[in-house]
Amino acid sequence: MEEIDPSWCPAWLVEWQRAFHLTRQPLEEVGGELPTEPGVVMHRGEDLGRWVKPQRLGWEKLTTVQQWMCEQVLGITPATEDEKPKPRRTQADKWAMKYEAAKQFYEREGHLQVPRKHVERIVGEDQQEREHKLGASISNQRSRAASLSPERVKQLSRIGVRWT
Repeated sequence: MEEIDPSWCPAWLVEWQRAFHLTRQPLEEVGGELPTEPGVVMHRGEDLGRWVKPQRLGWEKLTTVQQWMCEQVLGITPATEDEKPKPRRTQADKWAMKYEAAKQFYEREGHLQVPRKHVERIVGEDQQEREHKLGASISNQRSRAASLSPERVKQLSRIGVRWT
């Protein structure tokens, strides 16, 4: 294999190596431009941007040699922080936000008789203001009381949720 392709590495996925070579070919043959988004450059039926984009976004998952090959051979660079997608919020994060919205309403109003369409604005840990559909959330919590953990029922009861 060394004689056929000196960059071949049996430890890497064959799919990665195939995509690397498919991306390299049009760059070498016609001096093409490196696609950074899907749907821009097709080569041999493959969307090259569909491979390049995840390499940039998942740079830290590549080995040092793969990073070097991408950068030096193809001109691929790691994605900037602005280009990376925002991390998804976990269920625990969503629960914490619901609880904070309910607590904020209770502290301000002295009760949790929240109109169904009420929207509460809260500032998250990231210091960004978010809108939370508190009325619908409280109604949903009441209807799902049997499936809530005892800890969550206690939390909501302490801030004034009436379960009946």
